[in-house]
Amino acid sequence: MSIKRVLTVATFALASAVTSSAFAHAKLQSSDPQAGSTLDTAPKQVRLKFNEALEPAFSKIKLTGPQNNEIPVTATTVDKADPTIMTAPLPALSSGEYHIQWSTMTHDGHKAKGEVTFKVK
Repeated sequence: MSIKRVLTVATFALASAVTSSAFAHAKLQSSDPQAGSTLDTAPKQVRLKFNEALEPAFSKIKLTGPQNNEIPVTATTVDKADPTIMTAPLPALSSGEYHIQWSTMTHDGHKAKGEVTFKVK
């Protein structure tokens, strides 16, 4: 293989790696309650774990209940010891299906949002 070809391939590989990391967004790795779960008792909090550190000022959790009514979530926090974890306490929940909508921004300024659904028996 010629040196020119090796340099071309190496340049392309490096550019691909830099571009893919530059467009990375926070991805939800796990949730408690788990997505799609049916619980015997209502959870007392939401805990979301991401693959990147989050900006606390731009990290929010919203909860809607069985009749699509918004349920107040008082204090969304990003863990200071592990900024990849966002939590919020929940009020007492009755039986039904709930939707956790989350939104956040990472330290590099990328925004992300998503939803986790769970049921309480």
